Amino acid sequence: MKPIPVFAPRFVNAFLAALVCFAAPGLAANPSPIVTGPAPAGQPDSIEMEQTLYVQAPDFAGGENSIVLVWLPEPLVSTCLGRTMKQCFNIDYCIRTTNPNSAQCSSLGIPYARLPHYPPGMQPRRAISLFLRALGNTNGFDRLKSFYGRAPKDSLERLSSDATIRARIRYNNDPSFEGFTLLEVLSTP
Repeated sequence: MKPIPVFAPRFVNAFLAALVCFAAPGLAANPSPIVTGPAPAGQPDSIEMEQTLYVQAPDFAGGENSIVLVWLPEPLVSTCLGRTMKQCFNIDYCIRTTNPNSAQCSSLGIPYARLPHYPPGMQPRRAISLFLRALGNTNGFDRLKSFYGRAPKDSLERLSSDATIRARIRYNNDPSFEGFTLLEVLSTP
């Protein structure tokens, strides 16, 4: 029977140090797992800005301990307050579609003629949501988690001005993949 090799502590330490040095640049280059937005820093079509975002509870299975943030185009705000995120996103789709007679647009609960108009150059060009999970406690995320934890869940089922935060975001303005990344929570209700 052959003896089991025993690695010298120096070799093990050197191996671990090499592994960390090899993996660290890749880990640092990846976006934070805390925020799942599409726009990495330095992308030419992205800009940083402050925005008001609506806090929502996920309406799908497996969404426990997750938070949804919604950014609405300004013309859509008054139409969407009091509605669910899904209803609001259907309205947004019907404003932007070239087929307003689709089944999705026939059951909005408001006449097509009363839908708001989106002016050219508006930011964002459509309603956008961001799904957050496993948030840390830096950059004001602790305040967001605290607000979410104490808010009655039924108050987060519909868009409400009472469930908004002020945040610093990075907006990806690329028409083929519009989205945003949460950088910092500035204030909560």
